[in-house]
Amino acid sequence: MSTGTATRTNTTTRRNRARAWLVLLLAGVFEVGYALSVGGSQGFTVLSWSLVAVVFFLLTLFALSLALRSIDVGIGYAVWAGIGAAGAALLGPVFFDETLTAAKACWLAVIIAGVVWLKLADRPRT
Repeated sequence: MSTGTATRTNTTTRRNRARAWLVLLLAGVFEVGYALSVGGSQGFTVLSWSLVAVVFFLLTLFALSLALRSIDVGIGYAVWAGIGAAGAALLGPVFFDETLTAAKACWLAVIIAGVVWLKLADRPRT
């Protein structure tokens, strides 16, 4: 393989991985929407919230499955779950009658830091 071909391959690989991480971020946003709409559905007894939950559920799984084509399953799933958990915990008080204490905020910061470190740990091998 020539140097030019190797450079193009490396550039394409980096772009694909960057796209995968963006899709994973989007999957995390859909996961937050799913978690909040499940909360609003009150055990799937409110039809409008239940329908929104189903849509977000399908979107989050689809986006996650696309991202996991290029990202290791363990890392991708942990990041996806972390975004969903932190996002739902941070937005729960906005949409519902929930509280966010200093202790909860501290532990959410730990989750967010873990997600960032997982992303940093997923650098391509050279």
